[in-house]
Amino acid sequence: MSITALALNCTLNPSPTPSSTELIAQQVLDALAEHDVNGSMIRVVDHDVRPGVEADMGDGDAWPEIRRRLLAADILVLATPTWLGQHSSVCQRVFERLDAELSETDDHGRPLTYGKVAVVAVVGNEDGAHHIIAIALQALNDVGFTVPAQSGVYWNGEAMHTTDFKDLAAVPEKVATTTGTLAANAAHLVSILQPNEYPAVS
Repeated sequence: MSITALALNCTLNPSPTPSSTELIAQQVLDALAEHDVNGSMIRVVDHDVRPGVEADMGDGDAWPEIRRRLLAADILVLATPTWLGQHSSVCQRVFERLDAELSETDDHGRPLTYGKVAVVAVVGNEDGAHHIIAIALQALNDVGFTVPAQSGVYWNGEAMHTTDFKDLAAVPEKVATTTGTLAANAAHLVSILQPNEYPAVS
């Protein structure tokens, strides 16, 4: 059984600026690779994702291609930094564009995201990670993704200091352990969902 993952990096920093969000997203992809999951990543801010709640917002909108890759993957890794205790504006844009999935269904009335698994990764040097993970998982589940047990990983630096996740000499043991559990549970859940489709929507 082939399993694939797509990470959406919702940093505010365009490439090639180093990104702590990219680092934690890559760590999740690396952990998934240990379970034979093939992963790739998109830095959303590098693309012209238009505001709106439609699957395609017209000429020049980059979301349709991102959406194509998202729907082709079995696992979505949503990664965001923390700003003022909240997820990034780029992450919010992703949520808004995913709203269209509620009306994009298959022949059985199921959203095209049914059977796909979502996990969340958060970084920041301020509080907010638990709040962001809760908001993100609720939003992703609402548009049809399935959420595995312990599906969020985060790192918070010391409050009001300037050390970023990418500046650490090593990954904290708790972060690495949580990432490993998240990856194992996500891959396991996909293996259950792939041969067992959700029922048709009546």
